[in-house]
Amino acid sequence: MITVTGLSKSYNGKKVVDDLSFTMKEGKLFALLGSNGAGKSTTIKMMLSLVKKDGGRIEIPEDALLGYSPETPYFPPFLTGMEVLLYYGVLQKIPREKLKVECGTLLHLVGLSEEKTKIKFYSKGMLQRLALAQAMLGNPSILILDEPCAGLDAMGRIEMIELIMKLKTAGKTILMNSHILSDIEKVCDEGMIMQKGKVLRRFTKEDLRGGESLETIFTKTISGGIEK
Repeated sequence: MITVTGLSKSYNGKKVVDDLSFTMKEGKLFALLGSNGAGKSTTIKMMLSLVKKDGGRIEIPEDALLGYSPETPYFPPFLTGMEVLLYYGVLQKIPREKLKVECGTLLHLVGLSEEKTKIKFYSKGMLQRLALAQAMLGNPSILILDEPCAGLDAMGRIEMIELIMKLKTAGKTILMNSHILSDIEKVCDEGMIMQKGKVLRRFTKEDLRGGESLETIFTKTISGGIEK
């Protein structure tokens, strides 16, 4: 579904993504892991053409629709959740006769109501839920989720992971970045661990069935710093 080859990016002469290559398979969840500063968010932004790459190729089917939930979502504080979705739906040119129904369905799906609460009164967790709803507008086939569980309480995280699993079961291709490794372990099919813009290790669901937890694999990989 998505192939990234030799991707690179530098800021002020410092490489933050260095010859990065990976493939995301259709209908699977690919985990992008690493410590702060590993280059994960920069990679995501290059895939979305929000940041210009210095080199490499990013191949995404021309007819594929992408939905993006950012790590730190921001919406106009004077709007309600429904108004935010309606606004983005109009930008996407979703037919007006179906837009409000779709927005209501998505709000219900992520656990938000259609009440008149303004965004300025939203908690961090509520913003994350709204960001996921916005990402799903228009029924995209590819979802890029940057820290979707950030700010959620324990119950919220459980509900978010269950929703992501349902999206994958429905055939969505998902790229997910998260520091909560136990969440990633529940939903991922494969992924990679990055450090200083490079791949240190690639892993699959089968690797996680071998007895070691993803947390153990991650810790050993980062401390060792050896590409595998």
